[in-house]
Amino acid sequence: MSKLRPIDLAREHSITPQAVRNYETDGLIPPAERTDSGYRVYAEVHAAALRALLALVPAHGYAIAREIMRALNTGQVDAALWAIDRSHAQLLRDRETLEAVAEAVEHLATTPIAEPAHGRRTTFSIGRLADRLGVTAATLRNWEDTGIVVPQRSASGHRTYDAADVRDAELAHLLRRGGYGLERIAVVVKQIRTAGGTQALARALEDWRRRLTTRGVAMLEAANQLAGYVAFLDVPKPPRTPWFDTTGSSAE
Repeated sequence: MSKLRPIDLAREHSITPQAVRNYETDGLIPPAERTDSGYRVYAEVHAAALRALLALVPAHGYAIAREIMRALNTGQVDAALWAIDRSHAQLLRDRETLEAVAEAVEHLATTPIAEPAHGRRTTFSIGRLADRLGVTAATLRNWEDTGIVVPQRSASGHRTYDAADVRDAELAHLLRRGGYGLERIAVVVKQIRTAGGTQALARALEDWRRRLTTRGVAMLEAANQLAGYVAFLDVPKPPRTPWFDTTGSSAE
Protein backbone atom coordinates (compact mmCIF):
# COMPACT_ATOMS: atom_id res chain seq x y z
CA MET A 1 0.00 0.00 0.00
CA SER A 2 1.47 3.32 -1.07
CA LYS A 3 1.88 5.99 1.55
CA LEU A 4 0.76 9.50 0.66
CA ARG A 5 1.24 12.83 2.38
CA PRO A 6 -1.36 15.61 2.49
CA ILE A 7 0.59 17.48 -0.17
CA ASP A 8 0.46 14.44 -2.46
CA LEU A 9 -3.34 14.42 -2.34
CA ALA A 10 -3.56 18.19 -2.59
CA ARG A 11 -1.31 18.51 -5.63
CA GLU A 12 -3.64 16.42 -7.84
CA HIS A 13 -6.46 18.92 -7.33
CA SER A 14 -4.49 22.15 -6.98
CA ILE A 15 -5.68 22.64 -3.42
CA THR A 16 -3.73 23.17 -0.23
CA PRO A 17 -2.62 20.43 2.16
CA GLN A 18 -4.60 22.24 4.85
CA ALA A 19 -7.75 21.79 2.75
CA VAL A 20 -7.10 18.04 2.71
CA ARG A 21 -6.68 18.03 6.48
CA ASN A 22 -9.89 20.04 6.85
CA TYR A 23 -11.80 17.54 4.72
CA GLU A 24 -10.56 14.77 6.98
CA THR A 25 -11.53 16.69 10.12
CA ASP A 26 -15.02 17.23 8.69
CA GLY A 27 -15.43 13.52 7.99
CA LEU A 28 -15.45 13.94 4.21
CA ILE A 29 -12.52 11.59 3.70
CA PRO A 30 -11.58 8.70 6.00
CA PRO A 31 -9.26 9.30 8.96
CA ALA A 32 -5.59 9.06 8.17
CA GLU A 33 -3.15 6.82 9.94
CA ARG A 34 -0.54 8.61 12.05
CA THR A 35 3.18 8.12 12.36
CA ASP A 36 4.76 7.91 15.80
CA SER A 37 5.53 11.61 15.51
CA GLY A 38 1.92 12.43 14.65
CA TYR A 39 2.18 13.05 10.91
CA ARG A 40 -0.74 11.99 8.73
CA VAL A 41 -0.25 9.08 6.36
CA TYR A 42 -2.78 8.64 3.60
CA ALA A 43 -3.33 5.79 1.16
CA GLU A 44 -5.06 5.19 -2.17
CA VAL A 45 -8.44 4.95 -0.44
CA HIS A 46 -8.02 8.55 0.71
CA ALA A 47 -7.06 9.65 -2.78
CA ALA A 48 -10.17 7.94 -4.15
CA ALA A 49 -12.34 9.56 -1.47
CA LEU A 50 -10.98 13.02 -2.27
CA ARG A 51 -11.58 12.52 -6.00
CA ALA A 52 -15.15 11.47 -5.26
CA LEU A 53 -15.78 14.42 -2.95
CA LEU A 54 -14.45 17.02 -5.36
CA ALA A 55 -16.42 15.49 -8.24
CA LEU A 56 -19.61 15.44 -6.17
CA VAL A 57 -19.51 19.15 -5.35
CA PRO A 58 -20.15 20.53 -8.89
CA ALA A 59 -22.62 17.72 -9.55
CA HIS A 60 -24.77 17.90 -6.43
CA GLY A 61 -23.63 20.95 -4.48
CA TYR A 62 -21.45 21.06 -1.39
CA ALA A 63 -24.20 20.26 1.13
CA ILE A 64 -25.28 17.07 -0.63
CA ALA A 65 -21.67 16.08 -1.39
CA ARG A 66 -20.91 16.39 2.33
CA GLU A 67 -23.99 14.33 3.19
CA ILE A 68 -22.97 11.58 0.76
CA MET A 69 -19.36 11.36 1.90
CA ARG A 70 -20.14 11.47 5.61
CA ALA A 71 -22.70 8.71 5.14
CA LEU A 72 -20.27 6.50 3.22
CA ASN A 73 -17.48 7.13 5.71
CA THR A 74 -19.70 5.99 8.59
CA GLY A 75 -21.03 2.91 6.85
CA GLN A 76 -24.45 4.38 6.02
CA VAL A 77 -24.54 3.36 2.38
CA ASP A 78 -28.32 3.61 2.02
CA ALA A 79 -28.28 7.16 3.38
CA ALA A 80 -25.69 8.09 0.78
CA LEU A 81 -27.78 6.54 -1.97
CA TRP A 82 -30.88 8.37 -0.76
CA ALA A 83 -29.02 11.68 -1.04
CA ILE A 84 -27.88 10.85 -4.57
CA ASP A 85 -31.37 9.78 -5.62
CA ARG A 86 -32.92 12.97 -4.25
CA SER A 87 -30.42 15.06 -6.18
CA HIS A 88 -31.11 13.23 -9.42
CA ALA A 89 -34.84 13.61 -8.84
CA GLN A 90 -34.33 17.35 -8.34
CA LEU A 91 -32.45 17.58 -11.65
CA LEU A 92 -35.34 15.81 -13.37
CA ARG A 93 -37.81 18.26 -11.81
CA ASP A 94 -35.63 21.16 -12.94
CA ARG A 95 -35.62 19.81 -16.49
CA GLU A 96 -39.39 19.42 -16.41
CA THR A 97 -39.75 22.95 -15.06
CA LEU A 98 -37.50 24.32 -17.79
CA GLU A 99 -39.59 22.65 -20.47
CA ALA A 100 -42.78 23.96 -18.87
CA VAL A 101 -41.36 27.49 -18.82
CA ALA A 102 -40.19 27.21 -22.43
CA GLU A 103 -43.64 26.07 -23.52
CA ALA A 104 -45.49 28.66 -21.46
CA VAL A 105 -43.32 31.72 -21.93
CA GLU A 106 -44.56 32.70 -25.35
CA HIS A 107 -48.10 32.57 -24.11
CA LEU A 108 -47.21 34.46 -20.94
CA ALA A 109 -45.24 37.08 -22.82
CA THR A 110 -47.36 37.75 -25.90
CA THR A 111 -50.96 36.83 -25.18
CA PRO A 112 -53.04 39.89 -24.33
CA ILE A 113 -54.36 39.83 -20.80
CA ALA A 114 -58.00 38.81 -20.99
CA GLU A 115 -60.48 40.89 -19.06
CA PRO A 116 -63.81 39.55 -17.80
CA ALA A 117 -66.85 39.88 -20.01
CA HIS A 118 -68.58 42.14 -17.50
CA GLY A 119 -65.84 44.70 -18.10
CA ARG A 120 -64.57 44.87 -14.55
CA ARG A 121 -60.89 44.15 -14.05
CA THR A 122 -59.95 41.15 -11.94
CA THR A 123 -57.57 42.05 -9.14
CA PHE A 124 -55.69 40.03 -6.55
CA SER A 125 -54.74 40.94 -3.02
CA ILE A 126 -51.19 40.20 -1.93
CA GLY A 127 -52.44 37.24 0.10
CA ARG A 128 -54.42 35.78 -2.78
CA LEU A 129 -51.52 36.13 -5.21
CA ALA A 130 -49.10 34.61 -2.68
CA ASP A 131 -51.45 31.63 -2.29
CA ARG A 132 -51.74 31.26 -6.07
CA LEU A 133 -47.94 31.06 -6.46
CA GLY A 134 -47.21 29.15 -3.27
CA VAL A 135 -44.92 31.87 -1.91
CA THR A 136 -45.13 34.23 1.05
CA ALA A 137 -46.40 37.79 1.05
CA ALA A 138 -42.89 38.83 2.11
CA THR A 139 -41.55 37.31 -1.11
CA LEU A 140 -43.95 39.41 -3.19
CA ARG A 141 -42.94 42.54 -1.29
CA ASN A 142 -39.31 41.70 -2.01
CA TRP A 143 -40.12 41.30 -5.71
CA GLU A 144 -41.84 44.67 -5.59
CA ASP A 145 -38.72 46.28 -4.12
CA THR A 146 -36.74 44.89 -7.07
CA GLY A 147 -39.28 46.09 -9.64
CA ILE A 148 -40.44 42.65 -10.73
CA VAL A 149 -44.06 43.36 -9.86
CA VAL A 150 -45.57 46.82 -9.59
CA PRO A 151 -48.93 46.59 -7.81
CA GLN A 152 -51.41 49.40 -7.53
CA ARG A 153 -52.40 50.77 -4.15
CA SER A 154 -55.97 51.12 -2.98
CA ALA A 155 -57.19 54.22 -1.19
CA SER A 156 -56.49 52.44 2.08
CA GLY A 157 -52.95 51.58 0.98
CA HIS A 158 -53.50 47.88 0.25
CA ARG A 159 -51.69 46.36 -2.70
CA THR A 160 -53.76 45.15 -5.65
CA TYR A 161 -52.46 43.10 -8.57
CA ASP A 162 -54.15 43.00 -11.96
CA ALA A 163 -53.89 40.25 -14.58
CA ALA A 164 -50.66 41.67 -16.02
CA ASP A 165 -49.10 41.72 -12.56
CA VAL A 166 -50.15 38.10 -12.08
CA ARG A 167 -48.49 37.17 -15.37
CA ASP A 168 -45.27 38.92 -14.34
CA ALA A 169 -45.34 37.24 -10.93
CA GLU A 170 -45.90 33.80 -12.46
CA LEU A 171 -43.01 34.32 -14.84
CA ALA A 172 -40.77 35.52 -12.01
CA HIS A 173 -41.70 32.50 -9.94
CA LEU A 174 -40.73 30.12 -12.74
CA LEU A 175 -37.41 31.87 -13.29
CA ARG A 176 -36.64 31.85 -9.56
CA ARG A 177 -37.20 28.10 -9.69
CA GLY A 178 -34.53 28.07 -12.38
CA GLY A 179 -32.06 29.69 -9.99
CA TYR A 180 -32.03 33.22 -11.37
CA GLY A 181 -31.39 36.24 -9.18
CA LEU A 182 -34.02 38.92 -8.65
CA GLU A 183 -32.16 41.67 -10.49
CA ARG A 184 -31.80 39.53 -13.59
CA ILE A 185 -35.44 38.49 -13.44
CA ALA A 186 -36.45 42.14 -13.12
CA VAL A 187 -34.69 42.92 -16.42
CA VAL A 188 -36.49 40.07 -18.20
CA VAL A 189 -39.91 40.94 -16.80
CA LYS A 190 -39.45 44.65 -17.54
CA GLN A 191 -38.56 43.91 -21.15
CA ILE A 192 -41.65 41.78 -21.57
CA ARG A 193 -43.82 44.30 -19.75
CA THR A 194 -42.69 47.35 -21.71
CA ALA A 195 -41.90 45.99 -25.16
CA GLY A 196 -43.35 42.52 -25.34
CA GLY A 197 -39.92 41.20 -26.35
CA THR A 198 -38.76 37.75 -25.37
CA GLN A 199 -35.09 37.94 -26.36
CA ALA A 200 -33.81 38.31 -22.80
CA LEU A 201 -36.02 35.49 -21.59
CA ALA A 202 -34.92 33.24 -24.45
CA ARG A 203 -31.30 33.85 -23.46
CA ALA A 204 -32.14 33.13 -19.82
CA LEU A 205 -33.81 29.84 -20.71
CA GLU A 206 -30.90 28.78 -22.92
CA ASP A 207 -28.44 29.58 -20.14
CA TRP A 208 -30.59 27.58 -17.72
CA ARG A 209 -30.58 24.65 -20.15
CA ARG A 210 -26.79 24.79 -20.46
CA ARG A 211 -26.40 24.79 -16.69
CA LEU A 212 -28.64 21.74 -16.35
CA THR A 213 -26.65 19.94 -19.04
CA THR A 214 -23.39 20.83 -17.30
CA ARG A 215 -24.78 19.53 -14.03
CA GLY A 216 -25.95 16.30 -15.65
CA VAL A 217 -22.51 15.66 -17.15
CA ALA A 218 -20.94 16.45 -13.77
CA MET A 219 -23.21 13.83 -12.21
CA LEU A 220 -21.83 11.24 -14.62
CA GLU A 221 -18.27 12.10 -13.63
CA ALA A 222 -19.21 12.09 -9.96
CA ALA A 223 -20.78 8.65 -10.30
CA ASN A 224 -17.58 7.38 -11.90
CA GLN A 225 -15.36 8.77 -9.15
CA LEU A 226 -17.76 7.64 -6.44
CA ALA A 227 -17.74 4.10 -7.82
CA GLY A 228 -13.95 4.18 -7.59
CA TYR A 229 -14.15 5.08 -3.92
CA VAL A 230 -16.94 2.63 -3.07
CA ALA A 231 -14.76 -0.16 -4.49
CA PHE A 232 -12.51 0.33 -1.46
CA LEU A 233 -15.41 0.00 0.98
CA ASP A 234 -17.14 -3.05 2.38
CA VAL A 235 -20.22 -2.62 0.22
CA PRO A 236 -22.11 -5.55 -1.35
CA LYS A 237 -21.36 -5.80 -5.04
CA PRO A 238 -24.26 -6.22 -7.48
CA PRO A 239 -24.58 -9.66 -9.08
CA ARG A 240 -23.28 -10.00 -12.59
CA THR A 241 -26.13 -10.52 -15.03
CA PRO A 242 -25.88 -12.11 -18.49
CA TRP A 243 -26.30 -10.12 -21.66
CA PHE A 244 -29.43 -10.82 -23.63
CA ASP A 245 -30.05 -10.52 -27.32
CA THR A 246 -33.16 -8.90 -28.79
CA THR A 247 -35.05 -12.21 -28.71
CA GLY A 248 -34.61 -12.46 -24.96
CA SER A 249 -32.29 -15.48 -25.04
CA SER A 250 -28.95 -15.37 -23.25
CA ALA A 251 -26.13 -14.25 -25.53
CA GLU A 252 -23.19 -16.59 -25.93
